Amino acid sequence: MYEKELQEEIKTTHKIIIGDSRKMEEIDDESVHLVVTSPPYPMIEMWDNLFRKLDERIDETWKKMIVGISEKKEKYVREIYELMHENLAKVWKECYRVLVEGGIACINIGDATRSLNGTFRLFPNHSKIIEHCEKIGFVTLPYILWKKPTNKPKYKGKGAFLGSGFLPPNAYVTLDCEIILIFRKGKPRKFKPKDPLRYASAYTKEERDRWFTQIWEIPGTKQTIEERRVGAFPDEIPYRLIRMFSIVGDTVLDPFLGTGTTMKVAIELNRNSIGYEIDENLLPIIKEKVGITQKLLASNYSIEIKES
Repeated sequence: MYEKELQEEIKTTHKIIIGDSRKMEEIDDESVHLVVTSPPYPMIEMWDNLFRKLDERIDETWKKMIVGISEKKEKYVREIYELMHENLAKVWKECYRVLVEGGIACINIGDATRSLNGTFRLFPNHSKIIEHCEKIGFVTLPYILWKKPTNKPKYKGKGAFLGSGFLPPNAYVTLDCEIILIFRKGKPRKFKPKDPLRYASAYTKEERDRWFTQIWEIPGTKQTIEERRVGAFPDEIPYRLIRMFSIVGDTVLDPFLGTGTTMKVAIELNRNSIGYEIDENLLPIIKEKVGITQKLLASNYSIEIKES
């Protein structure tokens, strides 16, 4: 009962920033305890235009790839892929700066399969992010495979495959998992003995056994058109990660806020939160999701919005 009363006494603050998370000037060094996010996935077609707008080098190289001769197109494909991850790495560097010692970063990412320059291939986004984050200084921890049953393509209602049907050897394995990478800044966080907020944040044995396993089978939830456009993840993903890697009263950062799922869950779990979103057109959707329009004056949280 004491733990429930303690949680109810917590007053949390939440900040929505319409801006570019490659430079998070609004956040002090070592002031965030957990990062939970899902960035735009390099080499997934729905995010091509975003990356091209973010970096003129990507746009120029893309144009060269379209009109270039075949021998050079392969070089341009690789340059584009590297530049996309170079831009994401600027965000990971900022996340490292703002995290406390022992703070955790959880990054939901999908690899990409695509035919460019006439060649079907895998773009292993998760491994590129690990590479960049380790260069920044993060410690890589065991990651989670999020198996999404709804992602399987069907062939006449049965199974899943890419390639030549039942004839070897030119078929391809279907990507039906996304990966939740987990990183830590420095050594594990330290707490005072019997820290009341830490004990108020405890999970059950059943939750521990279900969550701290490498494969999560969580179906994608029904989404609005806007949520599908930004690839929003279901509430269950940030719910588990926030419960696993933060305590009541901590601050959670999502540098790619999208439609606001991470912030919505942080509010429900009595954590403070900060979210960056570069697309100002998503602000009305974020407001609706986090409950600004329905918010009561007596609520135990406040929300600030900063627009450029």
